[in-house]
Formats: sequence, C-alpha cells, structure tokens
Amino acid sequence: MGLFWKRKSGDQFVSLKLNEPLPEKTGTTAVETAETNGSDSGKPLANAEAAPTVLPHAADAPKVELVPTGGGPTPIPAEPSAPRTPAIERRPQVQTRGVEALRTGVQQAKPVASRSPFATSVLGLNLSMEELQAQEAALEQEFSARFRRAVSATRESLSERLDTVFQGLKQIDEHLLDELEEALIAADIGVATTQHILETVRRGVARKQINDLDALKAAIKDELLKILRHSEQQGVASETSVAANVSPYVMMIVGVNGVGKTTTIGKLAQRIKAEGNDVLICAADTFRAAASDQLAIWAQRTGVPLIQQKQGTDPAAVLFDALKASKARGSDVLIVDTAGRLHNKSNLMAELEKMKRVASREVEGAPHETLLVVDAVTGQNGLEQARQFLKVAGVTGIVLTKLDGTAKGGIAVAIANELGLPIRYAGIGEKVDDLVVFDPELYVNGLFE
Repeated sequence: MGLFWKRKSGDQFVSLKLNEPLPEKTGTTAVETAETNGSDSGKPLANAEAAPTVLPHAADAPKVELVPTGGGPTPIPAEPSAPRTPAIERRPQVQTRGVEALRTGVQQAKPVASRSPFATSVLGLNLSMEELQAQEAALEQEFSARFRRAVSATRESLSERLDTVFQGLKQIDEHLLDELEEALIAADIGVATTQHILETVRRGVARKQINDLDALKAAIKDELLKILRHSEQQGVASETSVAANVSPYVMMIVGVNGVGKTTTIGKLAQRIKAEGNDVLICAADTFRAAASDQLAIWAQRTGVPLIQQKQGTDPAAVLFDALKASKARGSDVLIVDTAGRLHNKSNLMAELEKMKRVASREVEGAPHETLLVVDAVTGQNGLEQARQFLKVAGVTGIVLTKLDGTAKGGIAVAIANELGLPIRYAGIGEKVDDLVVFDPELYVNGLFE
C-alpha cells in the first residue's frame, strides 16, 4: 500500500551526506581551518564559519504541546495585510559548528518514542537499504491483511451466499440473478449500482462470456473496480495534486457528530506525522463543548500541537490563528475540525464558506481537501448524510470509518457511484494506526477471496 502520505517525496528529506566522498583539495578549506585552529576542542572558527546544519525533523523529540492562542482569537483582517507576530513562537533551529559537532549531533538525536509501527526514523540511519525495504514490505503486507479482514463480514454475506446459490446449478439463470440482486442490495451496494451490475452480467450471459461462478465473480469485480476508479476522476484523489511548495496543506474535516470525525483527525495526524511531517490540528468546532476536549486528548496521545479557543468563538478566527501558527512553525499539514451539525444548513453553509475564504487568503488554494467522514455501519443513512453535506460543504473526498464493524461494506461502492467522489481513507479498527489509504483493487479483491 506504500506510504500513507506521499506529498513529501524522498528527495525532499534532509541529506546528511555522511557517505559522500570528500571534495578534492583546492586550498585551505573552512573545515581545515577550523581543525587547525582547534575548533574541535571548543575554540571558535578563525577564518571561516561553517554552514549551520539543521538536524532532520523526524529525529527531533518534540514535546507534547497544547497551543492555546491566548485570551481571545486574533481578529480577521478585512483585507490582506502585512504578516503579524505569529500566535506561537518559531521553534529554534539546532545549529552546530565543525565536523565533530555534526557527528555528535547525529549521535545524540533520538527518534520519538511511540508504540506506532511507523515511528522509526524516516532517514533509517541505523538500517541498511535491504532492511528498510524489508521493513516497508512487512508493513504493507500487514496492512493489506488487516484491510482484507476488515471487509470479511461483507465478503461472507456476498461471496459465500453466491457459492451457496450456485451450488448444483449447471448454468446461470434468472433465479440466480435474482439471488445475486438480493445479495448485492444486502451488502448496501445500492439499488442503482446493483441494477447497473446486473445489466452487465446479463449481457455477458447472453454472449456466453459468463457461464460459471468464477466468470460471474470476475465480471462483478470488474464492474465494482470500474466504478471506484471512475470516482477518482472527480474531487481530490491524491494529496500529490497540490504543488509541494504550497505549505501548509490544509485539510478540512466535516461530518455529523458520532461518525468518528474526531478519531479520524487523530489517526490522520498520527500517520502523517509518523512519516516525518510537521502536523498541526485546529479545533474549529467551537459549537460543541466536548469537541475541543476530545481533540486535546488525541493531541496529547499523538504528540501533535493543537490550536483551540473557548466555546462560542468564531470558527474562522480560530482557523486564522491556526494558519498563522502553522506558517510560523513551517508545518507541512494543517488538519481542521469543523462543526458536525446539519439541522441548520444555512448557518453551516455560511460558516464553512467563511472558513474557506480565510484559508484561501492565507494559503494558496486552501482548503486543499474537504473530507467527509461517513460511518459505514449506518449504510444508506450514511449515504443520505453524504448527499446533504455535498450540497453545503464542497466535499472533495470520503473517509469511511468502522469498515471492520459491518457486513454492509458495499456502501463504499454506492458512495463512489452515486456521489462520484473518491474514497480517500478507511477506518479498519480502533487503534491509532487503524486508518489506511483506501485501495479500490485491494477492497474489491477482499470481497471475493
């Protein structure tokens, strides 16, 4: 399944160049001057100053910090103005002088302690290339297996039912197609999607291209995969669609209360941070008192800073402070929580539109993604919620939670087909690392193993 967050490519990581050959001597260098003057023993450089070395961010040991922005939110300027003092202080860069100081700095830098399997240094200073490749392959295999287990309940209600129905039959007839229709609808694939699949199957049967159970399953898998792939042509299918020089990457998370929105934000922050990115969380759901408290718990658990304000504060003002703070920190990603209510659509629309205006004014193209969190257990009710949010929130992608807790995992196909939006991530458990990039091929294969 590869990296979780692909926006930071490998050549953007800091290179220590410890194994590169030394340049040919063309005279007295700054390093030689430093060694001659005894800089290794603590004396200052005499003739030249060594370039400051910034240790890799993944090796820093950041303190868990909850970052309130003061007694009140920063007023939002009506028009673009000169940059003001950031809400939080910029973290000082670690600078060393001389060759020996660089070596000492690398030895003393330690990775952040975490129970996450992704918490190893992204530089892999202590591992060979073969060990790094083996580690990545093992992680991919582990998450692929967990993803297949997450859809096992849906597989049992769909694939095994087909096995039972087809047993003893010599050909595919209308009776079997009726059973197939019931099985697909029971898996929450949806009536419209089911009818589309049945039309394809009937054409294949008429042309004698489908004449046994294996061919039938292959035809269904092919249609499901086409639907999921087609949905990726709209919305935002990958974070790599935004230029790497645009920072921070702003993600707005929307969804009704109770679908796992706060948990999803915590898991997103953990997994993106674990791959060497600086992440900041903005608690812009100031309508619900418990929202900030829940995010604070996740911020402590994952070691990700949180920008929050008191209940009732203008969400756009909190977002403004978070954007200023993220730019001051040089954060790679800003994850924004939003109000999870739909009972007053006009107010929600106005609130979200104001937040988008503030974000786009501070960061080019922001918000770069607006992710809707949908509970897979709710089935068709979740699809209706998605339709409503699509009208007011400008959703660009879906996060499907609790996929492991339902036999109606076919809702993923119904969402992709009826809303035309890509499914970006899937929740496959309760642990902090149980959030994976949704893989259409792995999902479809998992339904028919």
